[in-house]
Amino acid sequence: MRAILRRRLVILASALLAIGCGGPPVDLRQGLEITIVSTGWFDAGIVDGKNKLVPSVSFTIKNLSDQGLNSLQMMGSFFRVTDTNSEWGNTLLSVTRSEGLAPGATTALLTLRSPLGYTGTEPRDEMLRNSVFVDAMVKLVAKYGSVQWTHVKEVPIERQLITQ
Repeated sequence: MRAILRRRLVILASALLAIGCGGPPVDLRQGLEITIVSTGWFDAGIVDGKNKLVPSVSFTIKNLSDQGLNSLQMMGSFFRVTDTNSEWGNTLLSVTRSEGLAPGATTALLTLRSPLGYTGTEPRDEMLRNSVFVDAMVKLVAKYGSVQWTHVKEVPIERQLITQ
């Protein structure tokens, strides 16, 4: 029993040392290359008898730094373009766990979708053409390990329907 506990403590201590001694912090504005693959309005199905569309962004991340980025996270804060001071919705994504993102490595395709969007009774493609429809944008922020959140990119959401 003690041997198992001792082994677990050694593993935990090793993991904490690996995370804590990863070298100097990386400037994520320079250390990450965000490649936007697509943006648009995702068909979120029917909610309370109405069609729902939410803003969506899909992208990849490449680690341009010379260090592994442990526990990399991304958050997308969505805004209406007419009010970029009031967040409309946000989504948090754990990009990597403790394995991190190695120097030079690129993630698989990642997608962030706002939990909030528009609902309407008209067909989804007509919702996008509605005269009161307001476009959106997303501000992407990133962090790894215990580093503070860093703004890395702003992206307008295209006015196109996404079904997958």
